Amino acid sequence: MELVSEVMMTFYYLLIILITVVFSFKTKKRHYKNLPPTPPSLPIIGHLHLVKPPLHRALRNLSTKYGDVFSLGFGFRQVVVVSSPSVVEECFTKNDVVLANRPQLLAAKHIGYNSTNMVDTPYGDHWRNLRRIGATEIFSSGRLNLFVGIRRDEVKRLLFKLSHHKDWQKVELKSMLQELLYNILMRMVAGKRCDNNDMVNKEEARRYRDTLRVALGLAGAGNSAETFYRF
Repeated sequence: MELVSEVMMTFYYLLIILITVVFSFKTKKRHYKNLPPTPPSLPIIGHLHLVKPPLHRALRNLSTKYGDVFSLGFGFRQVVVVSSPSVVEECFTKNDVVLANRPQLLAAKHIGYNSTNMVDTPYGDHWRNLRRIGATEIFSSGRLNLFVGIRRDEVKRLLFKLSHHKDWQKVELKSMLQELLYNILMRMVAGKRCDNNDMVNKEEARRYRDTLRVALGLAGAGNSAETFYRF
């Protein structure tokens, strides 16, 4: 039994070493040219060990040592940190097209219809077409004015609930503002509210709220697997 356990431990160690070598090779496979200064990195994880909460202070400490523009590697992901207002202005004016692309993420793949919506799609002809449609059909002054009655009605409903609450100082505004947002979106898209008291199908209202809450949560959250694997 002891011999078997020693053989298994040796096998596990060799497997870990093999995985480390493979990942180290893959992470160094892509060579980026003209990168800004970068701190020393570790195999596989890159600079993840340098990023500690609070994030803004960790990046500030690195900027004082490596300059206003420096690069970090998070597994397969290469990140450039810019902390100078003048450089940020240059990035979003002169070089905005170069920096207009978007990373391919899991949330964009499964929620953003394989990265084909306006938020997640890479910069190109498809994105420009979506932007044109959005500017004329969604965010134009005419479209916004068309739904101004919906927004006013939902705000009045919210104020009415607040005015009739027993103790308005203990009101949880976060949930009420979420309900306001969901109802406005639902009425603009489908012409009906998602409030349990107003919708005939309460199960449909619950599923809508849960789906939207999960989608918004995933859109603003990171996934550690995306750091070490290209999807």
